[in-house]
Parts: sequence; C-alpha cells; structure tokens
Amino acid sequence: MKALSHKLLSLVDKATPVLAEVDDSLSIEPVLAGGWSRKQLLGHLIDSASNNHQRFVRASLQESLNFPGYDQNGNVRAQHFQQANWPHLVSLWSAYNRFLAHVIAHLPEKKLKTTCRIGADNPVTLEFLATDYVNHLSHHLSQMGIGAS
Repeated sequence: MKALSHKLLSLVDKATPVLAEVDDSLSIEPVLAGGWSRKQLLGHLIDSASNNHQRFVRASLQESLNFPGYDQNGNVRAQHFQQANWPHLVSLWSAYNRFLAHVIAHLPEKKLKTTCRIGADNPVTLEFLATDYVNHLSHHLSQMGIGAS
C-alpha cells in the first residue's frame, strides 16, 4: 500500500499547481460537452475522498463493511460546487488527498482482504477499494487535462 500511497501523492503533487493556475472563468465551463465543469469534477473528487476515507477506516476496523451507495449527481447538485470558491476547492482536494495517502500507507496488511459491499455493487476487498480510488482520481484528472505521468 506504500506504493499506492506514493502514487496518490505524486498525482496530487503534479495536479495541485496546475489546478491552482486555472482561471475561475475556466473552472465553470464544462470539461466535456454536456458534462461537469472543473469545479464540479473537483467537487466530485472531494466527495470521493470523503466517502472513501470512511470506507478505508471502517473496513480496517471491522470484519466486513456494508456502506451505502453514492448518488454522484445528487451530491454535486446538493453541494453547489459550481458556486464554490475555486482556490478553496483546490486546497481542500489537495489536503484531503495528502491525508488519504497517509491513511492508505498505514492500512494494516491483514485487513486488505476485508470484504466491502458498497450499495448494490458486488463485494470487493479493501485493497481493491483503495486501488480503485486512486485510479478513479487519475481518470478525472485526465479529463481535466492533467496526465498521470
């Protein structure tokens, strides 16, 4: 998990200065036709960090995890990311992911195979959730023009 933690930190280190340079007027434009703006994508990634933070911690403390599903569109709407302050979103996203890298690096080896059920999805392991989280973040950064290299 240390390598995954390092990968997450590298993504954050690369993306934070690029995101910080995005003009507020650009942050509200859709990234893909008919899709979310950078503000909404970053807000979605903050939600993802928050949800996965709870999943990682709870799965490391329990024999198994049953966690509710996630209404991504509803969450983005309810939190009004489009109207949020861009530098604040960048700062929150960056800090939260740096902390998650710390959490991931310290997940107990013996808990990585803990069975996790998220909503109606098929069960997966804690290790899969952590890896999928970093891949998901990388995917959305790519949508914003920030590569994972």
